Amino acid sequence: MPREPHLSTLAALVRCYQAFEAFSGGHVRSLGLTPPQFDIIATLGNTPGMTFRELGERTLITKGTLTGVVDRLEEKGLVRRVGLESDRRCTRVELTPEGDALFQRVFPAHMDFCRPAFDCLTPEARASLEAGLDTLRRSFLAHQPSGQPTSSDLAE
Repeated sequence: MPREPHLSTLAALVRCYQAFEAFSGGHVRSLGLTPPQFDIIATLGNTPGMTFRELGERTLITKGTLTGVVDRLEEKGLVRRVGLESDRRCTRVELTPEGDALFQRVFPAHMDFCRPAFDCLTPEARASLEAGLDTLRRSFLAHQPSGQPTSSDLAE
């Protein structure tokens, strides 16, 4: 059977993601957060809050895990749930003052930690990589079977 030409691209993408997760996750844990907790804190930072749907679209956290992570952050006093007057079925999640203070401390620290790993890329190489990854993401979305998430379901 001939080797599929996309396998080397897929393998490179998976290896890169795994390396990033190991690199980033270790630092996030040293800050006292799990990667999903950091993802929510970083996503909510500098915003008035988001509905669960918006938060799910903008994070790497699956719908089934999101509620539990928000519950734990709420127990720590870092986020709160606020009902929307315009739609009582929706709840907005927002950072508390303690959560915002944590965001102001950990987000810049994590960006500083990650910066040296990205410094190997020139601005041109970074733009090319981002364009290639966006093209691949759009292709995945365009080829989704019916009933699966589409581009309108996923953050742009």
